[in-house]
Amino acid sequence: MSDHPADERPIVVLLTAEGVEPPADLGAIEELAQVREGSAETLAEHLPGAQILLVWDIFSDALAAAWDSADALRWVHVAAAGVDKVLFDGLRESEVLLTNARGVFDEPIAEYVLACVLAHDKQLHRTEAYRAEGRWVHRETRRVAGRKALVVGTGGIGRACARLLRAVGIEVTGAGRRERTDDPDFGTVVDSARLADHLGQVDHLVMAAPLTEQTRGLLGEVELAALPDGAHVINVGRGPLVDQEALTAQIAEGRLAAHLDVLVTEPPAEGDPLWTLPGAHLSPHMSGDVVGWRDTLSRQFLENLRRYVAGEQPGPPVDKDRGYVSGDSASGDS
Repeated sequence: MSDHPADERPIVVLLTAEGVEPPADLGAIEELAQVREGSAETLAEHLPGAQILLVWDIFSDALAAAWDSADALRWVHVAAAGVDKVLFDGLRESEVLLTNARGVFDEPIAEYVLACVLAHDKQLHRTEAYRAEGRWVHRETRRVAGRKALVVGTGGIGRACARLLRAVGIEVTGAGRRERTDDPDFGTVVDSARLADHLGQVDHLVMAAPLTEQTRGLLGEVELAALPDGAHVINVGRGPLVDQEALTAQIAEGRLAAHLDVLVTEPPAEGDPLWTLPGAHLSPHMSGDVVGWRDTLSRQFLENLRRYVAGEQPGPPVDKDRGYVSGDSASGDS
């Protein structure tokens, strides 16, 4: 839609990419705002005069390169839970509001985590492998109830994981920035800065923290060595939370197993051992992508845009220093 001098609607730049479906509510969005659609290559051309940026291409880090063109920007909304792709010094130091897809992925990702736990403890992958080989191999499997899980990240996703894991009888502890013993979802939350101290009895380690400078490499060689033999790592946060090379070595030795929905490089390179190691199970960054997820993201932005146009704050702000929404019970302090 072309801009007209008399048009007082705010300008929204929709950052998208080839092959990505547009927001389902684009028509309703265009009733409230002037929409300019751009890609990573053309973002700098579309930002001048725009007050709002909708990062619909959730893997794009194009804003940093185009930042000098953002002469009127007041609000950036990322249609994802993680905002690490758009956080850089210029945005952090600015007064531009940053919001994310808070709440959209919590329950779907928790369901994925529970599925990984069940698949691991009930040996579903091994059963399927035997079936493919035409082998009928009877075994005993583990009870899930009574197993111990540590969830790293006490934000909305981590909390949803904790609630669902507790529902099947798993003993859950959280790991976050602040220790406490009275958390409504975790009960006990330990200090994630001393993660290795709390891993000795863990059966399932769930990495659900946002990627920040403090959490990058949080699960490293020392922490992996602290896990007991047979422990199971699930990463639904970001690939760089984990020392992937060290984890791969532990899986290759048969000491640990892992379900990885996120990796340092997605997809992993041809020939990467994670493709073929029996204890490694990969999914292509899809743990939260249930049927209708993009429609939900579209509705969320439309509702936030309505608030913005009405002069209200469009959504809970992301703490740009911490890299996540903080300050309330739903988000926690990861």
